[in-house]
Amino acid sequence: MSDPLVLANARLIFPDGEARGRVTVIDGKIVEIAQDANVPPGAVDCEGDVLAPGLIELHTDNLERHIRPRPAVHWPHDAAIVGHDAELASCGITSVFDAIRVGSIEGTGGTGWSRYARDLADELLALRASGALKISHHLHLRAEVCSHSLLDELAEFGPRDRVGIVSLMDHTPGQRQFADIGQYETYMKGKHGLSHDSFEAHVATRQALGEKVRDTHEAAAVAAAGRLGAVLASHDDTLVDHVERSAGYGIALAEFPTTKAAAQACRANGIAVMMGAPNLVRGGSHSGNVAATDLAEAGLLDILSSDYVPSALLYSAVLLGQLWADLPRAMATVTAMPARAAGLTDRGEIALGHRADLIRFRTQGNVPVLHGVWSAGHRVA
Repeated sequence: MSDPLVLANARLIFPDGEARGRVTVIDGKIVEIAQDANVPPGAVDCEGDVLAPGLIELHTDNLERHIRPRPAVHWPHDAAIVGHDAELASCGITSVFDAIRVGSIEGTGGTGWSRYARDLADELLALRASGALKISHHLHLRAEVCSHSLLDELAEFGPRDRVGIVSLMDHTPGQRQFADIGQYETYMKGKHGLSHDSFEAHVATRQALGEKVRDTHEAAAVAAAGRLGAVLASHDDTLVDHVERSAGYGIALAEFPTTKAAAQACRANGIAVMMGAPNLVRGGSHSGNVAATDLAEAGLLDILSSDYVPSALLYSAVLLGQLWADLPRAMATVTAMPARAAGLTDRGEIALGHRADLIRFRTQGNVPVLHGVWSAGHRVA
């Protein structure tokens, strides 16, 4: 048995409230919670700082950013995974579902997507098994419906991979996130330098592929989630019809619905709504979709995801706590609620017997400043 870790004189955050108190940890588990301001001998005096559960991230593109830091640069995967892991730990994220795309697509001029999922997953799982990573990593397969190789790539994964989430993605131009072709054209021309004619050809090719494979690929991804025992998620629902389709598949989590109507339909169908933390921090979507603050004010926001900015997760929760005038409720969107959505029953709350995934922070103005991060009782930042 390891020596106890006692974090005392802290502002403890629970899903439904808060209290001044202390937490005792032994062998990576929370074994005692006391509500008083005492600092026993040998305890860490948190000096009234917030002590909350470690953050849980369900969808982040950060690993992909590390393996491809520039459009033409491919970084060694082991180094990228370790760097990604350390970055998340430093931001207070103690459990992450690393989003890895399955489904490659042929293309020229930088518009194609290469196949990489199986190799990257193998390297991630090997590092996890070796104990090289600071925090708890899980697989999230982003099943790209508009692609050529989705069926083959899904077949490469099995129960041994412990895939936690499978999400249905459709990036066909004119659909969902890319419903506005004008915005999509600006994006593609800016990123890939496409001419007008090459852009038109690209759109026509992608739309034809989507029409050909959409139904088959969606059904295959749904079946794969069942075979893998994974939570099934939708992505970028825009229309009520999209949500009804999701509900028919048994989807319980909607990632980044793009309209208020879609979020309302999710609520009516018992589907949890997840929005991007950068959207909330910036006060709006960078791609013209519904603002996370609008959904929060309407009571339609359940979970936040850092998406492409890891440090945004805690920051957005603090801002949301100010918007709602309720920090415990806001912190639940990055702890208890994502844990529930992903089926993680041993974390997400400060509770007896739970993993000692904990963060200590105070705010400087509106910005949270971390003073400690523990993953299963081990200090990692």
